[in-house]
This record gives sequence, C-alpha cells and structure tokens, in this order.
Amino acid sequence: MENNTAKILWTSDNKETAMNMICLYAHNAKLLGWMENVTILIWGASQKLISEDEELQEKIRQMVKDGVEVIACKKCAQNLDVVDAMESCDLQLYFTGELLSSWVKEGNSIISV
Repeated sequence: MENNTAKILWTSDNKETAMNMICLYAHNAKLLGWMENVTILIWGASQKLISEDEELQEKIRQMVKDGVEVIACKKCAQNLDVVDAMESCDLQLYFTGELLSSWVKEGNSIISV
C-alpha cells in the first residue's frame, strides 16, 4: 500500500529553512497533490521563531486554510510563553508527546527539520 502522507516535525528556529523547506514543501505537497495528507508538528525553538515573525504566521494560516494539518505542542508553547501567538495562527494546539510517540510506534516516516 502506498503511503500518501507527509509528517513533518519542525523544531528549527532558522527562518530560511522554515520558508524554503518546511513551508514550501508542505504547502506544495498538499496544493499540487504530491501527498494527500500533510501534517506539520511544531515543537520547541520553531515556536519562538513563529511567535516573532508575522510572515511565518501568515504562511501557517494560509497552509491551514489550504488543508495542511498544522499542530503545535502546547507544553512547548507554555514553556516559551508563546501560547497566544500559536493560537493566532489558526493551528491546533495541544500536548503532543503522545501524538509523536504514536507516529514512531506506527513506523511512520517523519521528516525532521
């Protein structure tokens, strides 16, 4: 059976990587039909970057609108004091340790950046 799902774990605080790999690939994979399901899981330093960058916030809102599933770790957001910024991006915000663990247990391919 063909896997038609891209799972991306985004932890980097590098904007160039965010714009030119994570957002570019995830958005195009969904829009152009390369992958049926695209999920981005935002953890750690990437949340701080997003909280300080309006261009990235808008890009995330657009990806969500276009069907990319975007999830952020609530514990990371609390630790970094960026809960409001994460919520403003229209993404899903919840405790995600169990989600990531399930990806690993299921043997999913995970793109980690």
